[in-house]
Amino acid sequence: MRAELKQEFYKLGHRKLPWWIISFMILFMIFMGLAMGKQYGNLLVMTCYNSSQIIMLILVIVGSTIFSMEFQNKTILTLLYHAQNKGTVYLAKFITIFIYNLFLHAIAMIVTIFFNTVPLIAKIVPWTATYKYNQSLFINMLSTTGVDIITSTLIISLICLMSCMINSNTVVIMINAIIIFMGSSLSSNLLNYNIGPVDIIRWNPLNVLNLTTQYYNYATYHLTSHLSNPQLLIGTLCYIVLFTLLGYLVFRKKKF
Repeated sequence: MRAELKQEFYKLGHRKLPWWIISFMILFMIFMGLAMGKQYGNLLVMTCYNSSQIIMLILVIVGSTIFSMEFQNKTILTLLYHAQNKGTVYLAKFITIFIYNLFLHAIAMIVTIFFNTVPLIAKIVPWTATYKYNQSLFINMLSTTGVDIITSTLIISLICLMSCMINSNTVVIMINAIIIFMGSSLSSNLLNYNIGPVDIIRWNPLNVLNLTTQYYNYATYHLTSHLSNPQLLIGTLCYIVLFTLLGYLVFRKKKF
């Protein structure tokens, strides 16, 4: 496993895409600060300038490249030849994307701290101010980041599963981008129009993607998801395990 991880980190570190795309995330955070900073300073800091969806999109683009491009180019055969088994190759790729996910969230927090220290983008708000859940704003930011890491890990598990099922990098990116930006609306329509039993439909995987947004805006999204924060958390963790295992099974059975 150590050799596979070292190889995956080497490839990720020497690709240009994972690095320059971070500038796109920072530009998005600057835009959010300029657009909302005067009225929603506390919320912007708590959500790291609304970086959740852009981080998920970056993970889709970079993560699907790690999987699908190697299937397309047949370079996966070299990895499998030198690895002990397929499981270590799959797990190494999953861990690599997860570590990159942690890195993106760390960058988002650092940029947020900078923006809330230097008054260039938005109004500075006190870190010790009590905000959501009777916690300080700094704790709110840490908690929201932790919650979003779990939500984005669900996206990683979907990326791994779909990349093993579909060899086309473009198709994987398109499907996951639709899930990120439209999944909540699709789930909401299922629940609002009573398409099937609500008690069952509310546990669909698109609905649990509301975990982060509901955490920082419970009053609005609870009415949409019909689940509490702990229920969304449990559902998200269960789907992470399910999709990760399904991805591994597909990867193991896949003919290269």
